[in-house]
Amino acid sequence: MSPKHKKRLRLIIPLALAIFFGWYTFSKLPVSTIIPYVKSANYWWIGLGIFIGLLSHMSRAYRWQYLLEPLGYQIKLPNSIMAVFITYLANYGIPRSGEVLRAAVLTNYEDVPFEKSFGTIVAERMADLLVMLFIIAITLVLEFDFIIELLEKSFQPKKLIVFGCIGLGFVAIIFLYIKRSQSKFALKVKRFLKGLVEGMLSIFKMKHKWAFIAHTLFIWGMYILMFYVTTFALPELDQVSIGAILVAFISASFTIAATNGGIFVYPAAVMAAFTVFGIAKDPSFAFGWIMWSSQTIMIIIAGSLSFIYLPIYNRKE
Repeated sequence: MSPKHKKRLRLIIPLALAIFFGWYTFSKLPVSTIIPYVKSANYWWIGLGIFIGLLSHMSRAYRWQYLLEPLGYQIKLPNSIMAVFITYLANYGIPRSGEVLRAAVLTNYEDVPFEKSFGTIVAERMADLLVMLFIIAITLVLEFDFIIELLEKSFQPKKLIVFGCIGLGFVAIIFLYIKRSQSKFALKVKRFLKGLVEGMLSIFKMKHKWAFIAHTLFIWGMYILMFYVTTFALPELDQVSIGAILVAFISASFTIAATNGGIFVYPAAVMAAFTVFGIAKDPSFAFGWIMWSSQTIMIIIAGSLSFIYLPIYNRKE
């Protein structure tokens, strides 16, 4: 295949995948249930939610630079922004594949070793996890009875312990093999892990620790705010409490982490959380779809444009 055809495929395939996933997702919408609410929705609030979501993603891209700086890399902000949007878009296809692509973008266009770039992404996720745990703690204080009931229904402690022990045992065996072996594969894994750890530890070597913390709080504050302001789009959700907002937000966030961007399960998680607080099923379900669809459309557009423009922006390299 000629280089010209390869370049065309690099542009066409990502765009075709984005169009396919978008069509497949929205073809499964429960139209009869949500259309009346979509028609009566206030799109000003939906647009504001999309804008707030964009701000959080921009902040994430800017924050990434603080982690790469201690490793000796000054990356271009546009590359960081496009890599972040590519991450979100790719995760709609294969969960967590976007993190790999995000690191690969810097390897290809900024000459950052893959394992170090990926290590900074892991460090990012660790910081995000701490904030998420803090949000859960606040929610637990506000809605203790509901959270306990939800956990009891969702998890079976015995099975969780058994699978956890099996998983830890498997990891321990692999670790001992890699540590003792001198094979080419083991040596490559060791080099990769060394770079990964170096990237993760960059969080402790940053010059701008407080700026990193501020961006992290801003990102999650925007996540909650975009969820909150979008509720104003439906008159039926005028009286939603902050406790219901936080519980629904946490439930929906878990579906995004566990599935392909929360496809199909995000609206159901929002509905399950809201109905516990006495909110009607139909508007709760419709809000879940409006919330998920508006953010998904934004990601599909921004991610597809990033896929297309990334090689153009870096054409000299």
